[in-house]
Amino acid sequence: MHRFAPMLLAAFALFAAACEKKSQPAPSGEGAQSGQAAQPAAAPPGNAPAGADTILLGEVGSLTGAQATFGVSTRNGIDLALKEVNATGGVKGKKLAVRVYDDQGKPEEAAQATTRLITQDKVVLILGEVASSNSLAMAEKAQAAGVPMITPSSTNPTVTEKGDYIFRVCFIDPFQGFVMAKFARENLKAERVAVLQDNKSAYSIGLKDVFTSKFAEMGGKITTTESYSQGDTDFRAQLTAIKKTKPQAIYVPGYYNDVGIIARQARELGLTVPLMGGDGWDSEKLFELAGNALDGSYFSNHYSPDNPEPRVQKFIADYKAAYGSVPDALAALGYDAAMVAAAALEKAKDLSGPAIRDAIAQTQGFTGVTGTITLDQNRNPVKSAVILKIGNGKTEFVTSVNP
Repeated sequence: MHRFAPMLLAAFALFAAACEKKSQPAPSGEGAQSGQAAQPAAAPPGNAPAGADTILLGEVGSLTGAQATFGVSTRNGIDLALKEVNATGGVKGKKLAVRVYDDQGKPEEAAQATTRLITQDKVVLILGEVASSNSLAMAEKAQAAGVPMITPSSTNPTVTEKGDYIFRVCFIDPFQGFVMAKFARENLKAERVAVLQDNKSAYSIGLKDVFTSKFAEMGGKITTTESYSQGDTDFRAQLTAIKKTKPQAIYVPGYYNDVGIIARQARELGLTVPLMGGDGWDSEKLFELAGNALDGSYFSNHYSPDNPEPRVQKFIADYKAAYGSVPDALAALGYDAAMVAAAALEKAKDLSGPAIRDAIAQTQGFTGVTGTITLDQNRNPVKSAVILKIGNGKTEFVTSVNP
């Protein structure tokens, strides 16, 4: 997440129908900041520059760095949605295109990319990011410029509090923290839980705050709260301190790249209790990093591939056909965010910021692959969460929890 590579500029999504395979050159004058030439990110055939018969969206994500799977999954989900929309006629008779910038997982890069999308690329709507710290940096720029922004999966409550142009399609941390606190007490029957948080992550701190307060309200005890910083590789001191408090489970509201290493080191130190976490765990890389160290652990998430609903299974089949893997929740949320955006663009009286904002705000009962999306007055969706159990390198649906 912290590489000093130049900002990457992706090609644009789908000028042509989904089956069209011809490639077209990218427009000129797209160098990265500081005068460096941008390197286009990998994009499917059929991408084309925006023109008079396209509506240009913007996207910012972590396509390189420690959490690159988040950005790639989200981009794939968005691309799949735009293919589907364009194959059925587009929006207002025009095709949707998206200009994508890589923020390398850095808030300052996310802010710069957002400014560029607004001032240079003149996008009508922005999608992104995953990490709440990055979305907060983006939201400040989008709100000030009056350009609507939809984050697929930033769960920190303060993101949409930036203003009335900022929306999301994922549940928020107060709900996610409550879900896991309730699961720990009622399902795991845990009375004593330790916490290991990332003290540099708005996402991690937000989840920790809610989990600890709700767990205590339910009669549980937090034995200790230890901290690390994103990018750390040795967690033994914190885990040793946790072990001394004899918890029955450990809540680790971090991202997969840290959690995988934490799990291995916990097992090496003889900590055999379940680990628990949030949607930041969701990545195939988690299993590569953790091996079997997370077997018997749990995390809250936005959807389960085990959901038999036809719409979900169609999305999974289409995603596997396009990208060769089962979509994670980040891909599903990226898809839903793009679909909500497309529906709002179609409904909006024109393509001005206020008109698009008003149309997004009116989203009610939208059937997505991550659930039915109804935005409340704070521009947050009311939707359920699922609990997944890890075992043998895969996840298994355990239960769902409604608001």
